[in-house]
Amino acid sequence: MDSLMRKLRVLVLMHPEVVPPDDLKGFSQKEMNEWKTEYDIVSTLRAMGHEVTPLGVQHELLPIRESVENWKPHIVFNLLEEFQGEAVYDQHVVGYLELLKVPYTGCNPRGLVLSRGKALAKKMLAYHRIRVPGFAVFPRGRRVRKPRRLTFPVIVKSLMEHSSLGISQASVVDSEEKLAERVSFIHKNICTDAIAEEYIDGRELYVGILGNQRLQVFPTWELVFKKKAESSLPIATARAKHNLDYQKLRGINHRFATGISEELKKHIAHNSKRIYRTLELDGYARVDYRLTADGKLFFLEVNANPDLAEDEEFSSAAAHIDIPFEDLLQKILNLGIRRSN
Repeated sequence: MDSLMRKLRVLVLMHPEVVPPDDLKGFSQKEMNEWKTEYDIVSTLRAMGHEVTPLGVQHELLPIRESVENWKPHIVFNLLEEFQGEAVYDQHVVGYLELLKVPYTGCNPRGLVLSRGKALAKKMLAYHRIRVPGFAVFPRGRRVRKPRRLTFPVIVKSLMEHSSLGISQASVVDSEEKLAERVSFIHKNICTDAIAEEYIDGRELYVGILGNQRLQVFPTWELVFKKKAESSLPIATARAKHNLDYQKLRGINHRFATGISEELKKHIAHNSKRIYRTLELDGYARVDYRLTADGKLFFLEVNANPDLAEDEEFSSAAAHIDIPFEDLLQKILNLGIRRSN
């Protein structure tokens, strides 16, 4: 048996509030949705024969050190998206795992830093002639002034947060007054600097990538809105991503992207690999694009360590090319172990 297919001791890091129960009895769909990723991964790894210990981590690193020293896991499966309530601190936890010299899944700390900053990532990729929307950054504590080069409409987001935090239909603005209002909303409610990007009208595409040196690009996935309200725009708001009732009401779903030519498929795959390597990503990631009606592909952002729930975009795209969820998790474990050797 391949040494990377042996039964492993896997320490799974997650936020304390989403440590999953052992079974689903007595829980509503809404309750399960809060920790479906953690449950899918822990239960599946156990079904594969691995010995799994979930560990809720929020304010202290000591529990990680104690678990590593006492239990001696073969690998840490990292599901943390923040630490001490700060999204930008997730790279510090991964850096700590490197200092402990324990293998871990997902992206390295350098890639997390480069990919999380939406403006930094766009500047680096624009230098390499990858098409990005026009944008401007609005730091906290400064007056909001739109640069002349930035044209309306624009979509206002948090500079650092992912998972559509702070994004709603009101995020797309078409005037100086509305821009100032939405930037202020991000500053006060999300507590980060804001970025305003030119709104690209088109299809919302997601491309999963798996690998360290050798990369595998998954089929292009698409976010679709079957019953969009007449006055709303097809954007991945927080409600569209996380509210089950709203998803059902508006027919919001993700699926294999149809109607894409072979030439465009090759361009998307090549572009995605360039982005992955430029931003020093490894493990796995998801690249988000907008595709216009005339075939122009715009990079929006990259999500290092994207959601791995069995029914989410990344895992669904893998299943589309005959990589079942169990095999996907094993590949992710193997990549983490190989990187440390």
